[in-house]
Amino acid sequence: MLQSIGVTEWLIIGLIIVLLFGGKKIPELFKGLGEAMKEFKKASKDESSSS
Repeated sequence: MLQSIGVTEWLIIGLIIVLLFGGKKIPELFKGLGEAMKEFKKASKDESSSS
């Protein structure tokens, strides 16, 4: 599904994100997303090692 998205579509999506969240909030948004992914990986790693 994501293979069918071209460069133009990604630019439009990026522009919409900038308009919705503003330039200053985007780094905070991605930082929070990164921390959430790190916690998810840690939890799934702990779960698989305890089985």
